[in-house]
Amino acid sequence: MVTLHAVEQHERPSANAGRPSRRFRVPRQWLFLLAVVALLTQMAVAMVTTAVRQTPTIDEPVYVGTAVVYVQQHDLRYNPEHPPLGKLIIGSGLVFAHPHLDAGFTGDQTALGKRVLYESGNDPWRLMLWARLPVIVLTLLFGLVVLAFGRELVGRKGGLVALALYAFSPDVIAHGSLATLDLPACGFLLTSVWLLWRARRRPLLHLPLAGAALGATVATKMSMLPVVPVLLLLAVVSVWRAPGLDTRAKVRRAVAAASGVALVALAVVWATYLAVDPHLRWTTPADLPAVHGLRALLSDLLPFPQPYRDGMRVQFGYENHTWDSFLFGRHYRGTLWYYLPAALLVKTPLGMLVLWSAGAVAMVAVPRLRPAAPYLLIPSALLLATAMSGSRDLGVRYALFLPLFLAVVASAVVALRRRWAYVVTAALVLFVAVSSLRTYPYYLPYSNEAFGGPSKTHLRLHDSNVDWGQDLGRLADRLDERYPQERVWLVYKGAGEPSYYGIEADDPRTVPPDEVHGLLVVSDSSIAKAEGPLAELLDGSTPIDDVGHSITIFRRP
Repeated sequence: MVTLHAVEQHERPSANAGRPSRRFRVPRQWLFLLAVVALLTQMAVAMVTTAVRQTPTIDEPVYVGTAVVYVQQHDLRYNPEHPPLGKLIIGSGLVFAHPHLDAGFTGDQTALGKRVLYESGNDPWRLMLWARLPVIVLTLLFGLVVLAFGRELVGRKGGLVALALYAFSPDVIAHGSLATLDLPACGFLLTSVWLLWRARRRPLLHLPLAGAALGATVATKMSMLPVVPVLLLLAVVSVWRAPGLDTRAKVRRAVAAASGVALVALAVVWATYLAVDPHLRWTTPADLPAVHGLRALLSDLLPFPQPYRDGMRVQFGYENHTWDSFLFGRHYRGTLWYYLPAALLVKTPLGMLVLWSAGAVAMVAVPRLRPAAPYLLIPSALLLATAMSGSRDLGVRYALFLPLFLAVVASAVVALRRRWAYVVTAALVLFVAVSSLRTYPYYLPYSNEAFGGPSKTHLRLHDSNVDWGQDLGRLADRLDERYPQERVWLVYKGAGEPSYYGIEADDPRTVPPDEVHGLLVVSDSSIAKAEGPLAELLDGSTPIDDVGHSITIFRRP
């Protein structure tokens, strides 16, 4: 009997039959972790080495100066058109740089940035690096959110696909290495959506966290406000299918979920203002733009602090302006409804465009992934439509949420579970990686291979797509190395101070064209919109050099 029992035990299939043994699982886990570390490390290296070489872009000095005032003087008077959180994040790095600012300074926010960087004895290179480092760290942390979201949807392979697209996105690297607000706002928004998705299983834990992330989103940029109702509806969706509840109980639960998320978000917004000034001292600016209709109603009734609501009026005033723009060689005033889709077509790696599209189709086609579609596709579509209806055709940074959300969406292609799908996906991710690495370190002017790469972007786009003032330091080095002692005429579009970097130049637009001889240096955004005297100067000049794919050097006889 013992022998027979032993034989039966020997012949009986093991419960683990057909499964890989534990010793084969461990290497896979380590390979996964190694891939994650490698992707984030290359991203960190790309952002840090880019940050240390770039001079201040147009928006950065205002944020840096405001952050210094927040930290040192606890005053909200500067830059009310953007809430405080993003500048507090920037300020968290600046405290290590110990910037000096005269407490009696009374200029506007543009003059404030110039005073902090160039007129107070501070080292602008050091200040800008410390200001940019917190945004770089946040960008890397948001990469973990992208990874986790993709992994929860389709497993480790999907998580790696999502993280790879995020980590190699030229736009994410470009703006993640700047002391600006676009990337933090988009990252907080994705984090909120991810937590709402997780709230389907553990609402009591994740709904308050989602509310905090939503509050951080709108406490960083007001342009995210249109998506708030969508996220509150997603909070309802996340708790609606609770088992064992009748309809009335579900309604109560849904109302509680949406209300709780909204209250936590509102508390975060108030907390960011109180963190700057616990007394919330604020005087409404005398030159606040007049706002009417629904915009006025929103700015009056929303339960935000007064400086937030006044900042909304400033933003609405910007939307009433008519801006100069440039697309595919055409200089125009106003907006084109298709500007952002066209710019994204130029600025997004080709493999990424394919994977975004395939992932969206897969997410709708695969039944188990359909519940995730409203969480990822609806907020993206709404914000894109809102940005397309705006008055500023100034760059794809107004749609920077797309590389984050659609990286997660692209992970859905792994759910097809076909060998050919894995092979094609891997090839497209590799194509994206190569395209991104080839543009290093010039991520701001990136364009894909179909449009000639970063050296040709200025022929089709302008402003933050190409030339945001980031290459003034490189220009100084180039002039010193190749053109010493030559007369320089400069038309620079940026917030940097040329003389600080050793560039002694005059503005050629202030003298007759026949007096301009030698080197004519012009920012590519100024070339795109050139008219009048500048256009005449360019017609009689020969391009001889390029700096960072954002500044062109001409020679005039």
